Amino acid sequence: MAAPVHIRPMVDADLEQVAALEVACHPAPWSRRQFEEELANPLAAIDVLLLGEGMGGYLCSWLICDELHILNVTTHPACRRQQVATRLLRHVLERARQGGGHRAFLEVRVGNHGAIRLYEGFGFRVISRRAGYYADGEDALVMAGCLSRLGRTADSGC
Repeated sequence: MAAPVHIRPMVDADLEQVAALEVACHPAPWSRRQFEEELANPLAAIDVLLLGEGMGGYLCSWLICDELHILNVTTHPACRRQQVATRLLRHVLERARQGGGHRAFLEVRVGNHGAIRLYEGFGFRVISRRAGYYADGEDALVMAGCLSRLGRTADSGC
């Protein structure tokens, strides 16, 4: 039987687990302090996905006026290919739509082909490239889409 899936807002008690997962998954991880700052930021939301009792992943985002900015999407290595990022992304997009959002933006490493395919599958399209964006010098693709269509059709125009 599959473990039950639950998405909820991150709380202070999740800090150790989230910070450890961040270090395990990213070459230039956010610090614990950065997560603390996000928890205190009224524009920010960090959603965690629990598979049973375990942390499957998390997604950090901001809703500023009518724009959703996706800052960090992380899936536990043992939970990859189990729709963790898909479920988190779907959840956050729907909340942003309900909150009056119109467009969504994110940056993704040019070499993260799995994430790029995921975002394209939701209807995000590349709108620019940021040279040397990441601390290790890797470029970022800036992707955007219209919230009314993301996750619903392949057309991301507003």
